[in-house]
Amino acid sequence: MTARAGERVQVAGAGVPDSERVLTEDALAFVARLHREFNPTREALLRARIDRQRELDGGATPGFLGNTASIRESEWRVAAAPRDLEDRRVEITGPVERKMMINALNSGASCFMADFEDALSPTWENVVAGQGNLMDAVRRTLDFASPEGKQYRLNDTIATLLVRPRGWHLVERHVTVDGRPVSASLFDFGLYLFHNARALLDRGTGPYFYLPKMESHREARLWNDVFVAAQEWVGIPRGTIRATVLIETILAALEMEEILHELREHAAGLNAGRWDYIFSAIKKFRQRPATMLPDRAQVTMTVPFMRAYTELLVKTCHRRGAHAMGGMAAFVPSRRDAKVNETALARVREDKLRESADGFDGTWVAHPDLVPVARQVFDGVLGPKPNQKDRQRPEVNVSAEQILDVRVPGGTVSAAGVKSNVSVALQYLESWMRGGGAVAIYNLMEDTATAEISRAQLWQWLRHGADVDGARFSRAMYERVRDAEIAALSAAEGHTRLRDAAALLDELVLGEDFAEFLTLPGERYLEDGTSSAIRDMTGGAA
Repeated sequence: MTARAGERVQVAGAGVPDSERVLTEDALAFVARLHREFNPTREALLRARIDRQRELDGGATPGFLGNTASIRESEWRVAAAPRDLEDRRVEITGPVERKMMINALNSGASCFMADFEDALSPTWENVVAGQGNLMDAVRRTLDFASPEGKQYRLNDTIATLLVRPRGWHLVERHVTVDGRPVSASLFDFGLYLFHNARALLDRGTGPYFYLPKMESHREARLWNDVFVAAQEWVGIPRGTIRATVLIETILAALEMEEILHELREHAAGLNAGRWDYIFSAIKKFRQRPATMLPDRAQVTMTVPFMRAYTELLVKTCHRRGAHAMGGMAAFVPSRRDAKVNETALARVREDKLRESADGFDGTWVAHPDLVPVARQVFDGVLGPKPNQKDRQRPEVNVSAEQILDVRVPGGTVSAAGVKSNVSVALQYLESWMRGGGAVAIYNLMEDTATAEISRAQLWQWLRHGADVDGARFSRAMYERVRDAEIAALSAAEGHTRLRDAAALLDELVLGEDFAEFLTLPGERYLEDGTSSAIRDMTGGAA
């Protein structure tokens, strides 16, 4: 690739490990080409999100799309799954951190989703090192030595690798193309594909992705256009890329078939992204008191609106020949409390029994110790079969009204729920600011999605004056709980950013306007070594 006059890619920030082999001129030129071609459409789609939210705030009721009825009514199927994506009965997820990647790839799970999104704090070092770690994982050279001298290496047999880039709403602020920050989605996707597509094919696998945070089939169409162009530019066959879409927004749940249709030559399935889905329900209907959700612990997968969404997802996927992937088991086993483990593992097993009985082809776990539990459940249903796509679920008939009715029968807001939300949000934000995106809190693996629920509920409860054990939730009540949690957490070692975490949480909870994503105002708090140094890269257009 050669540069056109006046066009430039600039990399800002301190030099970090792996930057020389990751941020090569050719790789950045490839990312810049993607950005120039597709960023205008990305920005237009983000403006469409704002317009749609304005309509929802005004009382509009969304539903299944009228102009795409022919897609839902006609017969078509997605492309057949590649051999190493046929059996996905247990998938483990985690950030692109070296040791955690080795443990996940060696865990015995069918697949591992390496995450640049909710499980990763997007410091510059984390993002660049993550790409380097993926290059090593693809080539089977990934290793790690602990400070104590323990050696970690990949087994001969490892999980199939999938990668989740950041969502369409984010930019990578350390890289500009022609003076504009590059799309974080295209940056994460482009670097991984450029460096690894050929090496993956040589090993009999391929570039497989999870796509987050989409709100419409038009956003899926953009990803498909990116895939078509990118495959041509790197010289691999069309259809080599495969993508599983996380249905984690309530609007996307109304367009599942259309999303699969847009991606049908690249589609690998849909996933029930439960935590972000709950966050989306709060966010989209935030101005409506009637949609106020109760304590997070009460919003289980069996409440009506969550049940409707997952039932529809399985039916939609199997009708179209796609995998239906279940939600996250976030429990982190305790090394000290056997009773906690016994209770939690029973709940994990119950959750996976429900999913497998409903027809899901596989499920997610957050910790290697949960892989055997989930595998045993799905083995019991699947046996030697790789999936259960033959279960068509004709008895399922889910209406748009059922998807949108987010009331939880008997749900309440409690003082314990307020305390839990404040504590989880503070602890997560504090860790995230220091570079940790997957955080074990109270034996649960929390990530950005669960922190989003916590802060969004606090905003919603404050906005609408929720009844908290007989008292109206107020700013004074929030501040009392916040101060008490700061005092309690300050006693623990390592919490160096609690005051900053509290400042960001105040901004998110007390602000008149609802922040669309906590990562947007949160980025200014990240410890990522940004400096005034600018590295110019020629190359950027073919």
